[in-house]
Amino acid sequence: MPVTSDDFLRQGFQLLPGLLVSGRRQALIEGLAALPPGAAGQRELLEQPWCQALAGWLKDLPALQPYLPPDGVAVQCTLFEKSPDRNWLVAPHQDLAIPVAERVDHPALSGWSVKAGRHFVLAPAGLLAQLVALRLHLDDATEADGGLRFVPGSHRDGVLDDAGARQWRERVGDMAVDALAGDALLMRPLVLHASSKASAQGRRRVLHLLFGPRELPFGLRWRTAV
Repeated sequence: MPVTSDDFLRQGFQLLPGLLVSGRRQALIEGLAALPPGAAGQRELLEQPWCQALAGWLKDLPALQPYLPPDGVAVQCTLFEKSPDRNWLVAPHQDLAIPVAERVDHPALSGWSVKAGRHFVLAPAGLLAQLVALRLHLDDATEADGGLRFVPGSHRDGVLDDAGARQWRERVGDMAVDALAGDALLMRPLVLHASSKASAQGRRRVLHLLFGPRELPFGLRWRTAV
């Protein structure tokens, strides 16, 4: 059965099998090999020309048009890599911080931080609801590889406190999404998600791109917009 944008709206996540053909996936892997050691976890990959080209290609893909923000832009790309030497678990959470050009004083904005010289802010729920993340899997990301688990529908309640998140998990439960190399996984930043440590011995490399509206409220500006 084909996936639909309605499924994405309802669940807050959606697997798109085989979005990356083998040749393009291998080209990305070769490009990542040129990154310096310790690049996994860096949030600034969108400043690289190859990543900007990737973002442009993704925005033009007909298969992604129903899901990405209209006239949207890519604003961040992060490499996540799990391996036997680099392994971790992530508790259920929402992705609330966004990268912006500079700090802006506004009562709707809070939780400012600076990471690697770049400004981040905890965005209001109304803005976060307009964002879409796209995870490109360069390797298998099954549950054994430390793939993601989601609490379906939890994005519809906005920013959740600890009690609200716990109630969602108790009422709905969570769902593992097994992705294979070449698959793409769409997700709303507000959907509760988590991952366990990988038990498999291979590598799990994921490019996590964030897309949002071209213009931001409250006087904010994206640091990078492609």
